[in-house]
Amino acid sequence: MRRMPTLNADQPAARRSAAVRPIASGLKLTAAHVEAIDESHERCAALRVSRIELPDFSPLGRPDLAVARDRNRRLLDHAAPVMGMLYDQIVDSESMVVLTDAAGIIIHSVGDDEFLARASKVALQPGADWSEIAKGTNAVGTTLIRETPTLVHADEHYLHANQFLTCSAVPILDPRGNMLGVLDVSGDQRGYHQHTMALVKMSARMIENHWLTDDHRNVLRLHLHSRGEFIGTLMEGILAISVDGRIVGANRGAIEQLGMSGVALRAHTLQTLFGISVSTLVDRFRAPLGTPMSVHLADGRAFHLHAQFEWPVWSAIAGVTVLRSGNSADAAAGSAVATAPAAQVASPARETSLNSLRTGDAQMNLVLDKLQRVANSDVPILILGESGTGKELVARALHADSTRAKRPFVALNCASMAADLLQVELFGHDDESPSVVRRKGSVGRMVQASGGTLFLNEI
Repeated sequence: MRRMPTLNADQPAARRSAAVRPIASGLKLTAAHVEAIDESHERCAALRVSRIELPDFSPLGRPDLAVARDRNRRLLDHAAPVMGMLYDQIVDSESMVVLTDAAGIIIHSVGDDEFLARASKVALQPGADWSEIAKGTNAVGTTLIRETPTLVHADEHYLHANQFLTCSAVPILDPRGNMLGVLDVSGDQRGYHQHTMALVKMSARMIENHWLTDDHRNVLRLHLHSRGEFIGTLMEGILAISVDGRIVGANRGAIEQLGMSGVALRAHTLQTLFGISVSTLVDRFRAPLGTPMSVHLADGRAFHLHAQFEWPVWSAIAGVTVLRSGNSADAAAGSAVATAPAAQVASPARETSLNSLRTGDAQMNLVLDKLQRVANSDVPILILGESGTGKELVARALHADSTRAKRPFVALNCASMAADLLQVELFGHDDESPSVVRRKGSVGRMVQASGGTLFLNEI
């Protein structure tokens, strides 16, 4: 016969709550997981959160929800396409994908219609507060407290009304380690699948990587892993490096692999961490097909790394941008093709025109003459050259010298995002899209550049 726990009338309320908490059935739980749930229940008891009485489930009004979404517009823009892809992996599983802000307010969700209706009965919907103080122990609220991925299954939820749920939540952090929000998959606890948390972790990492790239477009980005074959995957670490070699940002992969906090990493430079300089990396990886470099930490651990950078990095190091030599190409298939040859061009800090790129080099002049002939035409132009040779500089000069100069110049770095997201970025979406939320939809980069120039880098 199972022995029931003995309660002492003098035992603190928090400890009594933990003592009678049922163990989540059907799962192999680690001691750390059980301890985290116990601690959350103790916090809820100390906050006098009611387990039985229904709290106020009314979500934010539409104006307040619009304010919350506007305040987190950038998070929404990065997260919504990823949430759509995540939902595609769990569709028809009686579940939903949830995004909250750093306070636990749900700002977007997508899921099965039938389950969304069930979830709305416990206010698992946009505008609702799912912090621990509002909803007791739950994956979102407990993740915000612990700042680590958290599973809350069935009767581990503090509120009885929520115990039909199983929720897997992961924090979304910016490159400095600050909390942006939480990504969560919630579903019927009978349909729990052990792989759900892995999917949520991968999706959160995609959002964080997009955020880091967006934050640090004009600095050197270092992609690293202890195994070279994992560079370029979601498992890689990414460090953002300033032109003077300081580490200014890191993704979750870099923090985990290097075994340092974000604060500790930002106290380092390339020299103190790996014993190399920015100029060494620029020289090594200015060719787009450069093979990964092997480096070591001070403790002897080995890593493989690859560097990516835009032309402002090289400009800041050398004072000028050098366009490496190449072979000019003829126009083909209705498009003009230009290959940047050896020359020195003006600093990108100044307004650049095609004539400002002329240095007297005969091959460079041939390329510029070709560009000026097609500057006002509607044919697409392909600019070929190694990374760092100044392709965007040439594109901006071409735009400045064309009749489109007063219209937008829209640049999109295709290498910085997953291929599946290019459709949304290029063509936008309508208001009815279930996986993307932006006020009045999004017209996409092609419409944004209408009448001007669309520059697709690293296509």
